[in-house]
Amino acid sequence: MAPPRVVSLVPSLTEAIAETRPGVLVGATDWCTHPARLDVPRIGGTKNPALDRILALTPDLVIANEEENRAPDLDALRTAGLEVLVTEVRDLPQAFRELERVLTACGASGRPRWLDEAEQAWSAPVPAGPVTTAVVPVWRRPWTVLGRDTFAGDVLARLGVHNLFGGHPERYPRVPLGELCDADPDLVVLPDEPYRFTAADGPEAFPGLPCALVSGRHLTWYGPSLAEAPRVLAEALRAADR
Repeated sequence: MAPPRVVSLVPSLTEAIAETRPGVLVGATDWCTHPARLDVPRIGGTKNPALDRILALTPDLVIANEEENRAPDLDALRTAGLEVLVTEVRDLPQAFRELERVLTACGASGRPRWLDEAEQAWSAPVPAGPVTTAVVPVWRRPWTVLGRDTFAGDVLARLGVHNLFGGHPERYPRVPLGELCDADPDLVVLPDEPYRFTAADGPEAFPGLPCALVSGRHLTWYGPSLAEAPRVLAEALRAADR
């Protein structure tokens, strides 16, 4: 049986597929930056894919995510006759299950080594320190933070970081900057994606609060980067001037 032709609309899953079954990928988004060697046609962004380009690639399977991608785009692909596998990832255990499901759908005959290594890395991650309260912005203009039921929130919790907005009714609430500061966090966690926070964002917006600049790929991606994420994130959290 010929291997499936796969288009991935999710950067972290693109990396996972490329690491495990590189020959099956025939298309990926403009934001699929890992692995750097990936050379496949690009089909636009995660939120605005060019559906005509996807159809022209005649994939057997389109890999998507309920948070990364828009339901109308996925419905349009299904209407056009394509099979669409939609993942849902809200915590680490679910990420590992969904990765295995995606790789199996892409024709993997067994679990790749990197997936075993990632699970092992998270089986007993070393906390970054004592339990720390934090706010975790993911966007500004307007300020938007991690709320309830998010993969990144679960990752931080396993490293001893308690998200002060983890009980918010919304998953990504818009919260005025004044309210974020009034929450009195021990730490502000600033990832470099989806908004590219820099060292200048911390002192300017959160005077007097220690800020940890962290890799968005290690905080929000579920793929091969999970194997090194506990170490990389813990180091970044410890480096914050608490």
